[in-house]
Amino acid sequence: MIELHSTPTPNGQKVMIMLEECGLEWTHVDVSIRLGDQFAPEYLKLSPNNKIPAIVDTDGPGGGRYTMMESGAILIYLAEKAGKFLPAGERDRFDTLQWLIFQMAHIGPMFGQAHHFNNYAKDKIQYAIDRYNNEQARLYQVLENRLGESEWIGCAEYSIADMANYPWVKGWENYGLDDAAHPNFMRWMAAMEARPAVRRNNEMAAEIRERMKKDAEGRQEINIFDTKENKDMLAKATGS
Repeated sequence: MIELHSTPTPNGQKVMIMLEECGLEWTHVDVSIRLGDQFAPEYLKLSPNNKIPAIVDTDGPGGGRYTMMESGAILIYLAEKAGKFLPAGERDRFDTLQWLIFQMAHIGPMFGQAHHFNNYAKDKIQYAIDRYNNEQARLYQVLENRLGESEWIGCAEYSIADMANYPWVKGWENYGLDDAAHPNFMRWMAAMEARPAVRRNNEMAAEIRERMKKDAEGRQEINIFDTKENKDMLAKATGS
């Protein structure tokens, strides 16, 4: 059994897609980052960096309980556990890992910053908005170029590289992307959303968000964007 301790953010969703694709027995354990669940001592034992997602594999390496944090590492772990979605051939394997890390190093951080400065920053700083929107547009172009030479992002096979990128880039309409100028990306999007596991993920993500929203009613939320408050909460939780 895989326990996915998470919130259906893009990083949480890419693990959800992988679990659905692999057909592994799994369950979702809600971690409300808006309520500060990520600072609970029991969660910090799973993810010392107080980020989601984390997993508990009740039948881990060598038998027994094994925990993991970091979504990219979790995808690799699950791929090796299930023997799926990380090619065995050296070239395809390393190509897939390159594009997985591309998502982790570029798509995630830059899209996250664009989302923050466009929607949540208290002060509308035009320099920051332009910087991250332009970088976001550049990264969409990188994917467009890649998908012009490869059927899937990592290699010719569907892989964890596709699962990692999809939840971050599926909101392309909200970012003003010109679909006509990105035909390769749009072909890939259609192929992704034709997959039953991806459709199930999108349905489950909406259901989990609604469940967590109801659970949070009347409860005090934290400011997840206040990095000082987050630093102080981690220090308090760990007695530092």
